Amino acid sequence: MRGKLLILLAIAALAGFPLQARAVTITMGTAANFAILGGSAVSNTGSSVINNGNVGSSPTSTVNGFPPGVVNNGILYLAADPATAQAHTDLVIAYTAAQTALGGSPGPADLGGATLTPGAYTYASTAPWTAGTLTLDGLGNPNAQWIFQIGTGLTTPAGAAVVLINGASSDHVFWQVGSSAVLGATNTFAGNILANTSITLGGGTLNGRALAIGGAVTITTAETINVPEPGTLVLLVSGMVSLFASKKKAVAVA
Repeated sequence: MRGKLLILLAIAALAGFPLQARAVTITMGTAANFAILGGSAVSNTGSSVINNGNVGSSPTSTVNGFPPGVVNNGILYLAADPATAQAHTDLVIAYTAAQTALGGSPGPADLGGATLTPGAYTYASTAPWTAGTLTLDGLGNPNAQWIFQIGTGLTTPAGAAVVLINGASSDHVFWQVGSSAVLGATNTFAGNILANTSITLGGGTLNGRALAIGGAVTITTAETINVPEPGTLVLLVSGMVSLFASKKKAVAVA
């Protein structure tokens, strides 16, 4: 009886989420375990600190600059490994899902200074960001999601920031970049950067992940990367899966 009640509560909770939050699911798979994943290499300069995520590269496994960079609560892969290979495969799946998500609207003329509610925002080529702060407003929904579909490149200016308000989570922000992403100096950035080519971090803080499919992830000046905890929706769905699995097992034993 208690199990049925939990299932009904979970279904009711999911039904209560806005349609936008449920319309597209970006599944990171094992790529979610990585703070930095390169395709051709990972290169670090300075005393970077990587928190709560792995660092590696696949299919080319070159990783340099650790130390002086440090990885806390994560695994540093210095050679080819099945874990990095699977993460690369899962990254491609996540990138494709973000790239092909439907229902997007044109992004603002300048991301700097804009305030955006949940949704998908598209750019045919580069995403303009001249200066200032991008604010993402979750409208009180901890599962609110943003997908930025960027045809070519993303370059942020020095001092740029992404501010999350009203329940927004960096784990639910996806930057799908058709070529390369370059974050300027002293940025405070948020979200999962899924780049088709390369990512350059210019020194600052990234609350999220830097994941490149074909090229390198390069840290030119010491960067702090904090991988976020799984979102509420992920935990809820995981709990439902576990509950169904345990009930199925109990029936089989009976």
